[in-house]
Amino acid sequence: MSTHSLPAAPQFTRLIPLLAAIIAITPFAIDMYLPAMTVLAAQFNTPITDIQQSLSLYLIGYSAGMFIFGPLADKWGRRHFVIFGLIGFMLTSLALALTTHIQLFLTLRFFQAFTGAAATVVIPSYVKDIYGKDTAKGMSYVMLIMMLAPLIAPGIGSLILTLGDWHMIFFLLAAYALLIVILAFYKLKLPNDTHFQTTEENTLSQVSFFKNYRTVLTKPGVALNIMVSFVISFAFFSYLTASPFVFMSVFSLPPEKFAIIFTANVGALMLANVINSRLVTRFGSDALLRIATFLAVIAGTFLLTFNTLNLDYLYTAAALIPLMGCLGIMSVNADAIILMKFQKEISTASAVIGTLKFGCGALGGPILALFAKNSAIPFAILMLSAVMIAAILQILIHIQKGRTRYRHQ
Repeated sequence: MSTHSLPAAPQFTRLIPLLAAIIAITPFAIDMYLPAMTVLAAQFNTPITDIQQSLSLYLIGYSAGMFIFGPLADKWGRRHFVIFGLIGFMLTSLALALTTHIQLFLTLRFFQAFTGAAATVVIPSYVKDIYGKDTAKGMSYVMLIMMLAPLIAPGIGSLILTLGDWHMIFFLLAAYALLIVILAFYKLKLPNDTHFQTTEENTLSQVSFFKNYRTVLTKPGVALNIMVSFVISFAFFSYLTASPFVFMSVFSLPPEKFAIIFTANVGALMLANVINSRLVTRFGSDALLRIATFLAVIAGTFLLTFNTLNLDYLYTAAALIPLMGCLGIMSVNADAIILMKFQKEISTASAVIGTLKFGCGALGGPILALFAKNSAIPFAILMLSAVMIAAILQILIHIQKGRTRYRHQ
């Protein structure tokens, strides 16, 4: 059996829920404690802005972890890092549940993300092993399952606060990581993992940490695709950062109505991944990325128009639902296009994508500071600008491909 692609093996496709459960530690860790922010501020006797910093520190730690562990996993094997990352996430979650000092809490949040990144950065390479040329389809399945996490995590956090206190949130995260690491230890065994390869079949990278990055960043046609992935992520984080302000401050909606809108957009992302999984094998990632980008530009134009005309919040919500769905399709296919260009440096490529994405997320606070009071127009401009830049980059990619074909004729 080839070690490069295993799309026909049902025993491997059954691993998809486990892979999604591993990558879901990130949205669980981010979203489950959000309802407890005011409680944490009171418990630590500190301004809530200090607690909000823990979110930025988590994103910085996650970016740093992906940057470090991606190339190492390509060189030393993925399975070690899954186990290490989950155990590290579990231990730091336990420590977070027991801490009584804000500075230690902030430090532990950084290391919770840093160690957890070791487990999640390798997941795209597992998906590529299983699905081969249909990697975008596999990533759609993973993202579909994973998106249950941000959908239910805030509710779980609120329920825990009703039944107990904030410490239980981190105890639950530790228990979740323990369960997943046990399953991964016994079930996560693919031929491309080092323990299951012969010397002839070895698909590990044989070059150094920095040479892995140089290989990824200098491969023809990759840089522009990475930029596409980055601006799509910028649009996602613009939405995550600004949507509470837009709906609850600009439009003066109560939290309950905002929660409904937020849930609708998560639903749009999930539906988009279902659609993508059905269509990508027929039309390919390149075509679906172009179509979704075109539709996103239309939705973004409506979003800006509705807010320029100062229309009711329902119009903004109606424009955001298809826009977020398109961003979901764009994100999965943009990442799959990048990953398909590599065989031995997949985790490094995943690290580049993830570092840019979550590094962008750490800028959420400064981005929010740009928004004018009582106006959603800057938010709409950011969203439209991001998808338009993505469209321009794809035009440049198409031109670049045409020149390459011409040179080889």
